[in-house]
Amino acid sequence: MRLSVLDQSTVSQGQPHDAAIRDTIAMAQHCERLGYHRFWMSEHHALPTIAGSSPEVLMAAVASVTSRIRVGSAGVLLPNYSPYKVAEQFRTLEAIAPGRIDMGLGRAPGGDMRTAQALHPNVSLNAQNFPNHVRDLLAWLRDEALRPGHPQYGLHAFPQTPSAPEPWMLGSSTGGARMAAELGIPYCFAHFITEGQGVHEALELYRHFYKPSAQHPEPKATICVWALAADSEEEAHYLFKTRERALLNRNRGRFEPLMSPEDVEAQPYSPQEQLAVERYREQALLGDGAHVAKQLRSLAGELDIEEIAVLTWTYDIEARKRSYALLAAEFGLSEQT
Repeated sequence: MRLSVLDQSTVSQGQPHDAAIRDTIAMAQHCERLGYHRFWMSEHHALPTIAGSSPEVLMAAVASVTSRIRVGSAGVLLPNYSPYKVAEQFRTLEAIAPGRIDMGLGRAPGGDMRTAQALHPNVSLNAQNFPNHVRDLLAWLRDEALRPGHPQYGLHAFPQTPSAPEPWMLGSSTGGARMAAELGIPYCFAHFITEGQGVHEALELYRHFYKPSAQHPEPKATICVWALAADSEEEAHYLFKTRERALLNRNRGRFEPLMSPEDVEAQPYSPQEQLAVERYREQALLGDGAHVAKQLRSLAGELDIEEIAVLTWTYDIEARKRSYALLAAEFGLSEQT
């Protein structure tokens, strides 16, 4: 079984945003040494919790300081951009790191609509045209002809490269699964967003309706989960306080830098908050390395998948590094020296 990583360049209280970006680059190097298969970076906008707003830029930095691990976006939020420009960006990334680039695509705006309109004034129309824009992007990415009659028929995206990035459709509902199946491309379900709700339906639909493509004759699916491993269950639950407070804040529409476990403990929960926190703890993949690895294997078996991407939030980057190291050891990943 393969393990991969999703990193969101999370910001902790007292930490400048630029440090969070550099932490992501250091984390990619760490995860490559541990033997992880992919390192994906997300796109969010105007959120003080998350500094990662430009995955394609971060990908170039990560690709330049790694040599084996696959580097990808999770994802580029296509309604914010021109498909042609995205094709150029990812062809350039493929030239930097041939055979190691993943292009994950999403439909969400990555922030509120005011921010989305600042990124692209026609974002709503682009969202409606998402399926056609994805088809155009894939054609430019693979240097295939656009359909006759298309306004840009005959236009090529540069630079030319011997290989092309691997496209992925990302989603947390059946819509993305249907599109990935129709296009014959890999699909990743955002388990960490839905807390697992809808994952069985989405993967079943994807596999049932999958149309083989030249690049991907068989369906290829994975999920991204939130998980945290520590040296003991007690420590894992202590570190999780950062995540549970962030979830409480998010559900109130508040997006703030991550609080330390000590600061979370200094602000007692209300009875209503305590009920929510207990539910978060019950649903989380959380514990020592062996326990979390067992949970991941069980989930992979249940969903018939051979790879899981892991997202981890902690206040301290060293705790995050330790979590990935513990899981790598449990799965017998090959550490690179």
